Amino acid sequence: MEHTITYLPQGTCSRQIDIVLDDDRIREVVFTGGCHGNLQGIASLLRGMPVREAIARLEGIDCRGKGTSCPDQLARALRQFTKQA
Repeated sequence: MEHTITYLPQGTCSRQIDIVLDDDRIREVVFTGGCHGNLQGIASLLRGMPVREAIARLEGIDCRGKGTSCPDQLARALRQFTKQA
């Protein structure tokens, strides 16, 4: 089943993360704002990855001592979704 998540990150340069899931796999991730090239690369690498694996790989990544990062915010969005589902 397909699910679409829109998440508003906090403490990062990106302003929005849109995620499309197909069952328990990531189909697409689109970041609005942030470091475009890096975030395109992350989105490409995540395509087809199981949600729980993505969370495990991205959770806790820090950007410049902010205590979070765009990848960490993506993991938070995915974790929040899995708790609600």
